[in-house]
Amino acid sequence: MSGTTTPPFPDHIELTGEGLVLRDWTEADLAAMPDLFDHPDVAHWTPIVSPFDEKAARMRLDRARQLRREGTTVLLAITTDGGAAVGEVMLRRAPEGNEIGYAVGPAHRGQGLAARAVRVMAAYAFEELGVEQVILELEAENTSSVAVAKRTGFSLLDVPLIEGEEKGRPFVLQTWGLNRP
Repeated sequence: MSGTTTPPFPDHIELTGEGLVLRDWTEADLAAMPDLFDHPDVAHWTPIVSPFDEKAARMRLDRARQLRREGTTVLLAITTDGGAAVGEVMLRRAPEGNEIGYAVGPAHRGQGLAARAVRVMAAYAFEELGVEQVILELEAENTSSVAVAKRTGFSLLDVPLIEGEEKGRPFVLQTWGLNRP
């Protein structure tokens, strides 16, 4: 990096497109968050805490606000109309790249929400933040997320795999990239 500092994220973000409204999480969402995140798929494929209860929801909301203030990460609720959350999309500034992540509640899957949220968040990163590339870090066995990557135009990058352990389970992540149009 050159000596420039990373600009902070805005205090309030609301992104629209693809039939979605991506908005800040609020206290009003706390009661609904366990229905979205307390699921074996979310526990298995994401670093989101499990089990996910109301206490975990409060901690996640507080952490989301802290990460935003630090300028590293934006966590937004995925909605179809600005109302009830159906999932979450993330943009994280990291040394390996500007990473997008997502989780869609089990009751809301099969509607293309993840792919649409990824496209809206990527457009935000390109148009508002001026980034040249966004990445997804996925396990090859996570066929749903690999399908999202392909549907949204990401390509598997020729970079080393990321190996680690989360919640006592080893993982190996592939890095998928999408360049600024």
